[in-house]
Amino acid sequence: MTQDLSPERIEKFSEHYQRLSAEVSKRIVGYTGIIDQVLTAFFAGGHILLEGVPGLGKTLLVRTLSDAAHLSFRRVQFTPDLMPADITGTNIIFDDEHGSRSFRFQAGPIFANLVLADEINRATPKTQSAVLESMQEHSVTVGTTTHPLPEPFCLLATQNPIEMEGTYPLPEAQVDRFFFKVDLKPQGEEELVGIIDRTTSDDVTQIKPVINHEQITEMQLAVRQVLAADFVKRYAARLALATHPDRPDTPDMARRFVRFGVSPRGVQTLILAAKVRALLNARYNISCADIRDVALPALRHRIIRNFEAEAEGITPDAVLSDVLERVPEPKS
Repeated sequence: MTQDLSPERIEKFSEHYQRLSAEVSKRIVGYTGIIDQVLTAFFAGGHILLEGVPGLGKTLLVRTLSDAAHLSFRRVQFTPDLMPADITGTNIIFDDEHGSRSFRFQAGPIFANLVLADEINRATPKTQSAVLESMQEHSVTVGTTTHPLPEPFCLLATQNPIEMEGTYPLPEAQVDRFFFKVDLKPQGEEELVGIIDRTTSDDVTQIKPVINHEQITEMQLAVRQVLAADFVKRYAARLALATHPDRPDTPDMARRFVRFGVSPRGVQTLILAAKVRALLNARYNISCADIRDVALPALRHRIIRNFEAEAEGITPDAVLSDVLERVPEPKS
């Protein structure tokens, strides 16, 4: 039997969240909003696609999160010659002391709480597909046996948006499985000075665990217990439907530049991410403002633009911003 969502649980959620965010910020400079998006997706139980040019600290961010949350961490460098078994593991022949042989499963690096799929678009589609089951079912099937992954489980994948030679763009079905797509931009002058101060001196920043497995599990359960009023759910649904160009009430910009709109997973993401925002604001239920706050990272990777949009440089964020402006909130 689960606990009711009490004021004490909401207060503990916010306290643990802020403590974890502060600990990660000790090493990661100038990315407060990025850290917030990653933690929101993590506590909502989702996976994250990090996009940015090399050197922005994507790998460091994931490793720091694992240190601060006291979670097991594995990093997989995706390359064209990487095979699915290199990620999931495989059955190997084992010789016991009596001379008999049997197959034994050797777990791959996917068996960790936090898994970094570095430059995921450099591997072939066959290898990329090796993480699909783990993302959806939190398990890996090898042969006829299904092996559960450790909980909590979160896959964070990175990709470089500018170096596309020799890459294999992720299929839409796989991109849709990511809870958030987080765009990392280059830091400003003050942030670069902060990076210099923290990384070029002999004062090494030590990250200590500030949260444990039980607290993380409790926080993820609390997110699911936040209420969503009918009019807020309808607002989330209307935002998603407003990205479909074949509907009569779709805004002109989406109708002109979008080929395929947001999937049902996008609506689920809006609601779950909004629940995290509600808890951080000490509320038992989500609001339409919470939905708008998380709309860009939740939906930007679920919009498939047409040729005209790509030719004119129209970004998914521009389309979503127009949708947010034109779709009114339902009356409660």
